[in-house]
Amino acid sequence: MKNLSIIIFLFSLVFVSKAGVLVVEGKFQNKNIYIQNSFASNGVGFCATEIKVNGKITTDEVNSSAFEIDLAAMNIKPGQKVTIEISHKSDCIPVVLNPEVLKPRPTFEVLSMNINSSGILKWTSKNESGSLPYVIEQFKWNKWVPVGEVQGLGTADNHDYSFQVSTHSGENKFRVKQVGLGSSPKTSDAVILNAMTEKPSYMISKDSKAIQYSYETSYEVYDAFGNIVKKGYAKETNIENLVKGKYYLCYDNQVTEFTKKK
Repeated sequence: MKNLSIIIFLFSLVFVSKAGVLVVEGKFQNKNIYIQNSFASNGVGFCATEIKVNGKITTDEVNSSAFEIDLAAMNIKPGQKVTIEISHKSDCIPVVLNPEVLKPRPTFEVLSMNINSSGILKWTSKNESGSLPYVIEQFKWNKWVPVGEVQGLGTADNHDYSFQVSTHSGENKFRVKQVGLGSSPKTSDAVILNAMTEKPSYMISKDSKAIQYSYETSYEVYDAFGNIVKKGYAKETNIENLVKGKYYLCYDNQVTEFTKKK
C-alpha cells in the first residue's frame, strides 16, 4: 500500500505541473518570426509544443532547435494585428529571436500637406502599417526642432491630421516625421509659410538676471559646451542662476551669443 501511495503521488505531480504559454503580440510587417527552441531540461523532446496565431494552430514544425513561424502562410495582411501563442513545457522557455518585426515601422505616404496663415498645419496620409506618433518639426536655429506630436491611426486608409503650430518671423518650414523601433526615421517634404510678424529684439537686463524680448518668443539658451540650460516660450528668460561666462541664445529664428557678466 505504501508503494502504491508513492506511485499515485508521483503520477499526480505529472498532471499538476503546468505547461507555459509565451505570448508575442504586434502587427504583421511582411516578416516572419524566428524561434530558438532548446531541448527540454530532461533531454527528451524540444521545449515548444504548439504554435497558435490569432487562435489558430499552425503547421510549423516545432520539433527542431530553431524554426520559423510563417505568418504569410496564415493569409495575414500587412498591418493586421497578430497574437502568437507559443505553448511550451514547464521547465523551459523558447526564445523569440526577432520580436521587433511585429512593431510598427514608418511606411506612411503623404498625399497632401499645407499650412494656412493661422498656423494650422494639415496633412493627409495613407499606408500606415501601425500606430506611430507623427512628430511635427520646425526648421529654425539651423536645425529641425520637434514642436508637437499627433498620434497616427495606423491603418492603410487615407487619414486627415492637423496641428496648430507657432510661427516665427520670416520663412517658416514644417514637416512631419515618424520613427519606428529598429528602423530609420521617415520624413515628409517640408511646407513653407512666410509670416509677416516683426522679428523680436532682445536685451540683457542691467542686473544680468534676465533676457528681455520685445514680445513673446520661443527660446533656447546653451552654455559654451553646447549644453542646453534654458528653454521655453515667454517674453523673458530668467538667467539669474547662470554662472558668468559666454552663452548662445536661440530665439525666434535667430542664433546669437551673449556674455553673462554678473
